[in-house]
Amino acid sequence: MIRLSLLALVVSPLVLSACTTTPQPPSDTQASGAGPAHRNGQLDFELASGSYSCEYGLNVHVRREVHAHVNTRIHVGWNGRSYQLERDPSHSGLPRFEDVSSGLVWIDLPWKGVLLEGKTHKPLANECRAA
Repeated sequence: MIRLSLLALVVSPLVLSACTTTPQPPSDTQASGAGPAHRNGQLDFELASGSYSCEYGLNVHVRREVHAHVNTRIHVGWNGRSYQLERDPSHSGLPRFEDVSSGLVWIDLPWKGVLLEGKTHKPLANECRAA
């Protein structure tokens, strides 16, 4: 019993110090092939431009503007109209693009895209995958 108490006294500070260690901030970019690049807390995935097929037979056309390996703007074709959406930093770091005037929001995930109505965040086109 005394040995367990002594062991707990020795191990406790080590465990507590590991809990209080300050994590290192992520680097500005990651090595290619090791996942998405990080830039100012935002993720950058290499995603396709072109037609996206969505749930319920809906289609969205996405053309990406990439400068220095960063996707800063997209052009979205939706319901016969064209919209220009600017990259908007998101809390999660996921690529989020918004057209303030129309209220459209496009969120990129590596496995799908989602087009939202910006005011209500109601999905307009969900489960969109590059065709």
